[in-house]
Order: sequence, then structure tokens, then C-alpha cells
Amino acid sequence: MKLHLLFIGNKFIYNKSLKEYVLRKVEEKCDFINTVTHFKESDNSLLLFLEDEFNSSDKLIIVTTKHNFSTIGKMISTVTSDNQILKDKMLIPSKAEIYAEDTYLLEYKNSTTNVISMDEMKKMPEILLSSEKNRATVNIFEEDRESANALLGSLAQMHEVSFEVITIIEGWLRVEIESKKYGNISNFIDSAKQLLPKKLISAPDIIGHIIEVLDANQRKVTFAESCTGGLLSYYFTSHNGASKILDGSLITYSNDLKDNWLAVEHDALEEFGAVSSQVVEQMSEGAISVSHADYALSVSGIAGDTGGSESKPVGTVYIGVRSKTAHQEVHVHFNGDRNYVQHQSALYAIKMLVTIDKDVFF
Repeated sequence: MKLHLLFIGNKFIYNKSLKEYVLRKVEEKCDFINTVTHFKESDNSLLLFLEDEFNSSDKLIIVTTKHNFSTIGKMISTVTSDNQILKDKMLIPSKAEIYAEDTYLLEYKNSTTNVISMDEMKKMPEILLSSEKNRATVNIFEEDRESANALLGSLAQMHEVSFEVITIIEGWLRVEIESKKYGNISNFIDSAKQLLPKKLISAPDIIGHIIEVLDANQRKVTFAESCTGGLLSYYFTSHNGASKILDGSLITYSNDLKDNWLAVEHDALEEFGAVSSQVVEQMSEGAISVSHADYALSVSGIAGDTGGSESKPVGTVYIGVRSKTAHQEVHVHFNGDRNYVQHQSALYAIKMLVTIDKDVFF
């Protein structure tokens, strides 16, 4: 049974933060969103779309505005040969027996639909749609996609599951697992973990896993960012519990601040440039020195869309990772626009953090 998420209203097209909030809440409650569709309020094809959905065997979540909530209920009543009645100050289809404030659930034939009223600066109403937990996600590091498919293929047949391998960044794979009728996802993951003991993390959310592990070991991490402009910090502080493992970080965009805040040597900046292995090494050292953290990540690069040169073209990034006992610096080149280069840089740095201390993170 597939899950479709339907946004009705212009604000869900143009208000990106509102849409992302709704997506997060739906993903927290439900296993997997198969499709996401947008309709403007004035779209005349909406009624035909709803007819098809209600005559399928799928699950549907409709998120619309308070202004359109009763109008959508009227359309649904037309499709299902029903009428709307007043329940708890809401005008909703009479066949909707499960409801709460600004949300109701309707079963029709083999389909199940949850209609939700949502507007900006408002808490997401309760999602009434239940989810069958027949999916799981694991993350694999330092393995290429082809090898991962080969290694997991026989295990998947043995435990009657299917899987898909998605590349997050070079050296970091996300594996989406789905159980077949008699499949056992837990046994599949346990077997995969034995096969890849220092490469597989069974948690679906790597940032959450890092926070949990560092907190359990009473360790902390910090960042020294240049071209990512605080994106690494955002990745972590957007998660609950970040304050337990992150006291702060430094965004040193200019050479002066790299020098004054992180004690990067002026000679290194002059000789090698801010975008260099030597500088990110000193950035991570300086970050640990001023924060007394256990791990530090440093990033300096040319995100673009301008500013590159023949020797250091746009997309050139140097990333450093440091623990109390080891450090590593890499030179990578990313393609894409400015924002994509920044995200790739942050993700690559997170991968380096996980792999510098495998005894802790795995």
C-alpha cells in the first residue's frame, strides 16, 4: 500500500519552511512517502485526482489551509457520495468517524485518507493515519554502491527483504530496506552488521546517532567553518540534544578571523592560501584548542558560483577532522551550484567524523 502526500494551497508551494515542517512531521509518523503532489486552490483537475485516489487501495494525506478545509471536505463528499456535517466545530464528511482538532480520517472502499488543516506559524495537527512498520534504514560507510549491493544481495534473499542503496556522498551509502510478506528486517540488519562490523550503522539518522553516542561517552564536537558558513552547526543544532555535545563553533570566513580566532599561521595563509590542506589542519587544531572539544571538523573551500582559479576551480574544498589522537585532511572537488557544494562539503565532513573513531561511532 503506497502513501501519497497531497498539498493543496499556494502557500505550500512558496513557503518552503512550512512545507518542510509538514514533511518532517509526516516522515516521523509514517514509514515512507511514495509521492508528493501539489495543487493550487484554483486547479480544476483536483476533483478528478481525488476520484482516482479514493478508488485506489492507497493511503492519502491531504494537507490544506484552514480556508480550504471545508471545501476539500465537500469535494471528498462528492467523490464518496456523502455529505458534510458539523463535528467538534468542524464541517467534515459524515463517514469520517475518527477525528481530532483540524484533522480527520476517512476510510472509503480500500483507501484511507487523513485530511489536515495547516497554516503558517501553527503547530501541526495530529496525524491520524497509522503506519505499518515494514521498512528500515541503515547507513554504510567506506563502501561503494556496487560492492554494497553484492554483499547485501544474498542476505536479502535469505531474510526475504528487498533493499535499495542510495549514495549520500562518496563513501557514505543509505540503504532503504523493505520487508516482504514473511521477511525479517531485524535479522537482515543483524547479519549485515556482522558482515560489515566497522562500516554499518543501524540508525537511520546519522546526526542523531552521533549526538547519542557522544553524549553516552561524555564527549563533544566543534566546528571551524569557512565556505559552509555555519551549515555544519545547523545540521547538528536542528536535532534535539545537540547542546549536550556541542558548546559552540566558529565561522571564520575571512583570513583575519582564521588568524585571530583559530591561530592559523599568517605564513600558511600567505603561502598556501585559505583553501588548503595546511590551513584546514590548523583550523581544526585551533577549534579544539579554544573549545576543549574531543573532535573538530574544519572546512574551507570555493563554493562558487564565482571565485575559482585555474589551480583551485569552483568546487574545490579542503576538509579536516581531528580527535585527541589523530587528524586527517582531504582535498575534494564537488560539482553543482553554491548551495549543493556547501551541503556536499558538510556531509563529507560528517562522514569523516564518523570514520575517524570507529570504536566509538560503530
